[in-house]
Amino acid sequence: QLQLVESGGGLVQPGGSLRLSCTASVLSLNWYAIGWFRQAPGKEREGVSCINRSVGSTKYADSVKGRFTISTNNAKNTVYLQMNSLKPEDTAVYYCAADNLPCSSVTYWHPSKWGQGTQVAVSS
Repeated sequence: QLQLVESGGGLVQPGGSLRLSCTASVLSLNWYAIGWFRQAPGKEREGVSCINRSVGSTKYADSVKGRFTISTNNAKNTVYLQMNSLKPEDTAVYYCAADNLPCSSVTYWHPSKWGQGTQVAVSS
């Protein structure tokens, strides 16, 4: 049974950086895609970024392109989200997710496995 555990959230000032980590208990190649969603207070959950592990292709929401970078360390069963130039509107609970089908777009990706989330707050 796949379990996803996020870490790295916290409070950061606008313009600052954070790196989120998500470690999977079991991550064989059957779990094809892994990535991140977020949910801000009063808003729907939205896809942020995903990576198709075997080919290394990545997808990003328009709102984070050029600021966030997703990467994996397959030996450690870990996926990272490097977040730079953070804005107050990036404040949300960030969730790690995985699925055994490819992620072609974060908008239309509906992963089956989810972590518990980690809070990110961007404020001065």
